Amino acid sequence: MVLAIIGALILALGLFSGTALVMAQLGVGGLEASASLWLMFPLFSVVGYLMFATGARVANFRVLSFGVSIALLLLALGCAVALVADATALMALRGGTGALWYVLLIAGVLGATGAASHGKVAVQ
Repeated sequence: MVLAIIGALILALGLFSGTALVMAQLGVGGLEASASLWLMFPLFSVVGYLMFATGARVANFRVLSFGVSIALLLLALGCAVALVADATALMALRGGTGALWYVLLIAGVLGATGAASHGKVAVQ
């Protein structure tokens, strides 16, 4: 159970790192995106997820897994909206668009994979 709790907290830090990358690019909250956020987002997200999966009960795992998938897909959607808004000059981003593309790709792939596998049941 301890492994599941620590894993969920590390996973939350990974999701926060990705959100902070996006918020820094949008100029929200006065955040600055350092290189460590670029590493922490995927690393903490995947390691925290694996730690939680190792220590959680099946029912808890399914609920958190689906919730994380939704959070990642919403993060990817937010990046896509910001990229379109920047491309159409509806808003100006701070710096380039690299961080948004990075988060869009990672969050989109991880979130879509998790959401697609949510409804599958193992055949015995």
